[in-house]
Amino acid sequence: MDIATLFGLVAGFGLVATAIVLGGSVGSFVDVPALLIVFGGTFGITMVSFSVKETLKAQLIILKTIFHRIPEATDAAEEGLRMAVQARKDGVLGLQKAISALDHNPFLQKSLALAVDGTTGNDIERIMGHELDGMAARHAKGVSILRRAAEVSPAMGLIGTLIGLVQMLGKLDDPSSIGPAMAVALLTTFYGAVLANMVFSPMAGKLERNSSEEIMVNRLYLTAAASIGRGENPRRLEMLLNTILPPTRRLHYFE
Repeated sequence: MDIATLFGLVAGFGLVATAIVLGGSVGSFVDVPALLIVFGGTFGITMVSFSVKETLKAQLIILKTIFHRIPEATDAAEEGLRMAVQARKDGVLGLQKAISALDHNPFLQKSLALAVDGTTGNDIERIMGHELDGMAARHAKGVSILRRAAEVSPAMGLIGTLIGLVQMLGKLDDPSSIGPAMAVALLTTFYGAVLANMVFSPMAGKLERNSSEEIMVNRLYLTAAASIGRGENPRRLEMLLNTILPPTRRLHYFE
């Protein structure tokens, strides 16, 4: 679980909820027409820009952002280097047992399986490089959906505000109708701002960050598997991995 994401969401919504409760008017912040306009409208208009399947998958992306934890790049590099040392010591076929225990890491598992099957290092880089490009494209699509939703939700809030104002101005002769109309006018803006600035935009930013980290981690795995496929010295692999890692996280495995 990504503690930072979960903590940020809980803290942000908790502070807003606390302010509402302290104001003593919880019920006045719940309005069904306003919810329908913002939530339903945001989902519907976002779907105009993408397919139904892509829009529905965006809901899973949010859950994945919260509950998916990416390995540290240094740990991933060390794991790949350990695999290379083991292959150097026991032969490439000696990695078969280790590969069977990598169900939690399908990218590394597939990369090493290609090396064990005798695939050359260049072919491993080509095959898994295509998979890495596909992963980056899927992540970019998820970010674009969240960014689009962040743009649409405040607009739906503004539309709801205009609807509420029109309803209020059309019934000025009935004082009892002014309150509900104003509630729709103000709450749609509130809901739209909350969705855009507390959910969609932060989630898109975190997904971009996670995507960058995951691609770097998988590139480290790819480099290690290709090096194993070429039968290179693990010391050379360490130098290659350090060209990918940031300076502060570089390996000193053989020192």
